Amino acid sequence: MEKNIIGRKIEIDRLKTYVKSNRSEFVAIYGRRRIGKTFLVRELFEGYFTFRITGKENASTKEQLENFRYALGNYSDNTEMPKDWAQAFRMLAAYIEKEANDEAKLIFIDELPWFDTYGAKFISALEHFWNDWASYRHDIKLIVCGSATTWMLDNVVNSRGGLHNRATHTILLSPFTLQETEQYFKALGFPYERQELIECYMAVGGVAYYLSLFEQDKSVAQNIESLCFTRGGELTDEFQKLFKSLFKKADHHLAVITALHKKGMGMTRQEIIEVTGLTNNGNLTKLLRELEECAFIRAYTPFKKSKKDKLYQLIDPFTLFYLRFMKESNIFLKGYWQKMQATNNYASWCGYAFEIVCLNHLDQIVRALGIDGTINTPCSWTYLPPKSISGTEDDDLKHGAQIDLLIDRSDKNITICEMKYSQREYEITKNYDTLLNRRIRTFKKITNTKKSIISTFITPNGLFDNIYSRHILRQVTGEQLFE
Repeated sequence: MEKNIIGRKIEIDRLKTYVKSNRSEFVAIYGRRRIGKTFLVRELFEGYFTFRITGKENASTKEQLENFRYALGNYSDNTEMPKDWAQAFRMLAAYIEKEANDEAKLIFIDELPWFDTYGAKFISALEHFWNDWASYRHDIKLIVCGSATTWMLDNVVNSRGGLHNRATHTILLSPFTLQETEQYFKALGFPYERQELIECYMAVGGVAYYLSLFEQDKSVAQNIESLCFTRGGELTDEFQKLFKSLFKKADHHLAVITALHKKGMGMTRQEIIEVTGLTNNGNLTKLLRELEECAFIRAYTPFKKSKKDKLYQLIDPFTLFYLRFMKESNIFLKGYWQKMQATNNYASWCGYAFEIVCLNHLDQIVRALGIDGTINTPCSWTYLPPKSISGTEDDDLKHGAQIDLLIDRSDKNITICEMKYSQREYEITKNYDTLLNRRIRTFKKITNTKKSIISTFITPNGLFDNIYSRHILRQVTGEQLFE
């Protein structure tokens, strides 16, 4: 059923390779809630499972073992109730050993973290099953999935306990790109044009489940109104569920997310500590890594700064959308989203949300610029003038300057990107042209860079042709973000 899967070409190729290998494989697939992990495995291998089971949320050990007994009964005549997980996995091994052929034995354990109930010793039983039996064979293909990112990272991906280095492969499933989002809607017969798809991505990102909730007879704006701003809408309580399902101590993750939302370019680790009150220790390091793994944030080092100046920036579209609009208590007013689109708050959000779309499509930008053959370091740069400055100082240095995206290249060039949202061609005015030129001069003076500067504009519909747009050396359009 591979034809039903949108995108995921790399992941599909990897999974097929692992299943065809001449050794037993332990594949761990992880990623945020609703991203499509279960769908990928089921659609790719439905009909080929030797055994498949899904954990039950908030169930007791007894209920999980009953779940196992029922699942094994779908494949085997053995309907015995296992007394514990050690016996359950022995029963599974015994069933598989009856299969005399040399074909791959595909075992799929979905929502793996839910099986690990208190005192159940599930991990030690799974470890023994793999170490003492499955890994000695050549035909066992164990695929496990889980949305509880903290658990998956601690117990499988980065485990230092029973499953340390046991997973032969890990796959982090990320949100759809714009191209995959377009493919998804086209496959379902939606009439959306690319401008509308960009606006859709600005609000909910590339999370497969969120896109699946859209109705074909509604525009993107109408769907957003229905899902996010109507009482009982299916995404109205998604934000709270999202973090609690992913992270063990979600309150700490939410504290960091809320802090980062207030500073667009990002915050240093020390700034995060000062704002949130979290302790500067390994737990914070782990928390930031978890948020980065789930594509909520990105970490980067500003231009010509050291690693200690690393910034953490919020880049998840739905999280940004929720905190900007949905967190308000009056969102269930009739026509809220339509009315909001006439406000300055909406215009401001469009500008920032489009920047986030661009940051989530840096590979596409690099390819559109034809610089994918060089080593490229995307980053930002900020200059704050001294509090007191002499009247004889260079006038450019009296003004602050900020570049949200520059690409430091190994070919002795720097691409400075302006990311601007517009529903039509973006028009550069005389005043804005003056600002752009001053910003570049300030950047050169402060950084003392010897590299050539290439001014670039990224906007959905290109630039309006006037004398000022001709000063821009390169353009990237919304069309190219879909490539």
